[in-house]
Amino acid sequence: MSMSTNTLYNDQTGAEAAVEAGQESTPTSSGTAVGFGLFSSDFKKNEDLKEMLESNKESLKLEAMKRVVGLIAKGKNASELFPAVVKNVASKNIELKKLVYVYLVRYAEEQQDLALLSISTFQRALKDPNQLIRASALRVLSSIRVPIIVPIMMLAIKEASTDLSPYVRKTSAHAIQKLYSLDPDQKEQLIEVIDKLLKDKSTLVAGSVVMAFEEVCPDRIDLIHKNYRKLCNLLVDVEEWGQVVIISMLTRYARTQFTSPWKEGVEFEISEKVFYDSDDEKKDHVEAKPYIMDPDHRLLLSNTKPLLQSRNTAVVMSVAQLYWHLAPKHEFSSVTKSLVRLLRSHREVQYIVLQNIATMSIQRKGMFELYMKSFYVRSTDATHIKTLKLEILTNLANEANISVILREFQTYVKSQDKAFAAATIQAIGRCATNISEVADTCLNGLVLLLSNRDETVVAESVVVIKKLLQTKRTQHSEIIKHMAKLLDNITVPMARASILWLIGEYCERVPKIAPDVLRRMAKSFTAEENIVKLQTVTLAAKLYLTNSKQTKLLTQYILNLGRYDQSYDIRDRTRFIRQLIVPSGNSEVLRKYARNILFAPKPAPVLESAFKDRGRFQLGTLSHSLNIKATGYLELSDWPAIAPDQTVRNVEVVEPVKEWAASVGHPKSAKSDDKFYSDSGEDDHEAEEEGSESSSSSESSSGSRSSEESDSEDESGDKSSEESERSSSESGKSSSESESEQKKKRKTKAAQKKGKQTAVDSESDENGPVAKASSSSAESSSESETESEDDSDTDSDTKLKKSGKSKHKVKSKREVSLIEPYSSLSPLDGSTLVATSSPVVLSPSLLLDLEGLSLSSISSTMQVNSPSFAPVQNHELLHHMMGKGLSAQYQFPRQPCLYQSNMVSVQLSLANSTDHTLEEIHIGDRNPASLNIHCFNVIDRLEPEASVTVSMGIDFNDSTQAANFQLCTKEDQFSVSIQPAVGELLTPISMTDQDFCKEQCKLLGMNEISATITMPEKTTSSQAICKQVLSVANVGVVPSSQNNLHRFAGRTVSSGALVLVSMELSESSTVLLTINTEKSVMGSMLLRELKQALVKA
Repeated sequence: MSMSTNTLYNDQTGAEAAVEAGQESTPTSSGTAVGFGLFSSDFKKNEDLKEMLESNKESLKLEAMKRVVGLIAKGKNASELFPAVVKNVASKNIELKKLVYVYLVRYAEEQQDLALLSISTFQRALKDPNQLIRASALRVLSSIRVPIIVPIMMLAIKEASTDLSPYVRKTSAHAIQKLYSLDPDQKEQLIEVIDKLLKDKSTLVAGSVVMAFEEVCPDRIDLIHKNYRKLCNLLVDVEEWGQVVIISMLTRYARTQFTSPWKEGVEFEISEKVFYDSDDEKKDHVEAKPYIMDPDHRLLLSNTKPLLQSRNTAVVMSVAQLYWHLAPKHEFSSVTKSLVRLLRSHREVQYIVLQNIATMSIQRKGMFELYMKSFYVRSTDATHIKTLKLEILTNLANEANISVILREFQTYVKSQDKAFAAATIQAIGRCATNISEVADTCLNGLVLLLSNRDETVVAESVVVIKKLLQTKRTQHSEIIKHMAKLLDNITVPMARASILWLIGEYCERVPKIAPDVLRRMAKSFTAEENIVKLQTVTLAAKLYLTNSKQTKLLTQYILNLGRYDQSYDIRDRTRFIRQLIVPSGNSEVLRKYARNILFAPKPAPVLESAFKDRGRFQLGTLSHSLNIKATGYLELSDWPAIAPDQTVRNVEVVEPVKEWAASVGHPKSAKSDDKFYSDSGEDDHEAEEEGSESSSSSESSSGSRSSEESDSEDESGDKSSEESERSSSESGKSSSESESEQKKKRKTKAAQKKGKQTAVDSESDENGPVAKASSSSAESSSESETESEDDSDTDSDTKLKKSGKSKHKVKSKREVSLIEPYSSLSPLDGSTLVATSSPVVLSPSLLLDLEGLSLSSISSTMQVNSPSFAPVQNHELLHHMMGKGLSAQYQFPRQPCLYQSNMVSVQLSLANSTDHTLEEIHIGDRNPASLNIHCFNVIDRLEPEASVTVSMGIDFNDSTQAANFQLCTKEDQFSVSIQPAVGELLTPISMTDQDFCKEQCKLLGMNEISATITMPEKTTSSQAICKQVLSVANVGVVPSSQNNLHRFAGRTVSSGALVLVSMELSESSTVLLTINTEKSVMGSMLLRELKQALVKA
């Protein structure tokens, strides 16, 4: 809504000037317009706007509201216009109503009484057909901070949470927080709404409802259990600030549900072993108990890792803190590069990122050592940025790089920024204490700085030298003498006090200089700062005990001065010292211990980082930045010793499909699944259905398996004849059914098949690679049997027309894609399919849902097409060095997957470059575990220098996230990943030009994305354009009647969503590239890849 408002406002040229001109040129009745100036008052400042708002013309009202919103945007007060604006809240002009709502959201809290008068209008607007109006009305209603309307707000929020528009549901999540702050007693009812919204599958709602969860009930993690995996999977597609909130919440959740990956003594399973591992090392590795990470823990880490490439720095920082608090330490290295990349951002971003890196570098120095040059100080850096970089360099210092760092520090000391130079000296002192090998070097360098002209540098050097001398128990007389000579020139109190402390502590090593220093300090005692006076009194006491002949009178003089000093600290210290060292009747016992008290060995000061104690706060939070606990900060809990029950996060990924099939009237799904793999003849009807299902896949590969068909003809002859008799016996019953019932049952059978197929797939996933191999062999046998059935049925075409029952099940459009490119049969359409006669009971609501499914109907005008272009580019899956001689490459052949219609076909080429045979090559564990992969059969032996090509199917779920799995041999396991390009997730379809335009009109607004590009003139021919588009995406060419218009169509393999690509070529070689699809993320990625391909062509 704000974008449309800005567009409307920006269309008015010189709007700001017009507003001010309209204000300043308004004449006054007293004739003061001539004297209007900067300091004069104009009481009729907004009279023209009020008149326009109260006029009868919609155009004037709209113009006035644009000006008012412009005033608000410039920060000017427009509250006096509230009565005039609120009158237009019931306007029928949608644009005007939007602007009125923008105004009311801003001033409803200030003008509560007037806003209450329009509540009935807001309630009516909640039922408006326009989603923007409904959302705006709810936003205004929740901005009125009056307790009396809390019930109305609660009712509006509940209704909006079930709205069909995700934008309105998002607004309801925002309103939850406002209502909670107004009336915390509504917490229980709000939690119910939050629980309902957490189940929402829209990415638009996810971030807002998690924010409401964090505000209202952050301790109710039981609401997150069932939604955990959904939030992890939706994370990539959520808007950026929603990602930040969700990641923060999931970090807290994970710390309560998973065990620590940092336990001492645990080892991680590392699949990529060194090529030249010894046998002993292998045995040790096998015997060590590996750390087994919870699959949900791994799901969170793998789904957040791609967000490190986000352009939003807050998202990158959130992922970094998640990895810091949750990931195994050896996996955090992937985050460091992204954090260093953020240092190229603005100064404010650098400050926060450097603060977090400073905390990280204290605990894990090695992570950022490779990027040390990124933390070198630049002359353009601000002081606080320089200080943080200095802190990080000090933390990274070790024996290997200390020489480089000290050379940098030498340059920094000469900086004109005195505060930075002083911080550098402190950093040098820290390096000297942390690395004993360079302590003498640092000390000598600091002593040289004592001759610096800058007093700040000298003073800081004195303080640091004093600390270093405490840590280094050697002869310091020369350094102390040098510092005593500088005492008259140094005026900084801390530096003077440090010199006095050193002389007093080591007075026996400089017996001639110490009394003279005390004499000079006695002269200036009354003019010194308190810290210097205290050290002077202490120096006098120490010299009195070690050299009383020379300093007795000086000590008495200083003690008398301190006795009457204005500071009570000085007076108290003087009285204590006098009783301690000066003999008197009552203090003889105390005087015996005076020397032990004053010259007691003192612990060396520890020079620590200022960021050492910030580790107790969660990284990236305000509390971490300020180093204090801020309001609303939620602490991270400690890792549980024993992981809580994992089943609380189990969601019905497959089960809902089974329940759906059962509700359609298929109660024996489990039984039929078992018989799919058996040769028993029980329940012939279900066996026939399974056979006909596999026959479609066998037809698609008829060219490669002609021998199998000929072998299976004899077997299938009897079976097909039985089926013909059976179908003829039931023809009377089915022919009496109405056409509407046939349609319903067609859809019912499609749903049955879909549920049954999913159940079979889930069973094969559970059984692992071996079970999958057996299932594929069973499929092939059933396919060969049922192919001949189809042949015999085709011969008896007249019988099929008479019979009311067919063994063919209604297939979805995606399943038809498996046979049409290769089949010689005519395209299937609804008229050739005959409903079964088995009685099915459907509820009316379920019937409506089934009829609304676009994928369940088969269009005669939109056909799945064979690919026009098949790239042969190979991608490396496993290098032979990493695979111990086993290498693997993969490619996308752009052929329909024979295993499941929602899978992408992938062709693997495996090669053995060793001198021995590799055995039992198969696919092992997947990551995540729910990844749906149809594995290739186990390769028993692969001889040396031999290679083999196999096929597999992967359900990428319409996402370009990599499919991670393990490629295993008998002895080893190698982690590999297949990364699909967005164009390989499509399957081509053919359609007419009219159908293309019709479907494109349905996918406008948020489902459309476009860009204008300039192409080289030589590549603007139709053939060149088609070649470039088809090289990027697996789409079909749509014939167009216009020469300058090129159209392409496809569907996503997994969900079957339409993807329409159109290119309009102008005379100047510029192309308007438009993509229409429900999958907005895929659309934007496809647009980017097409732009790159067309421009580079």
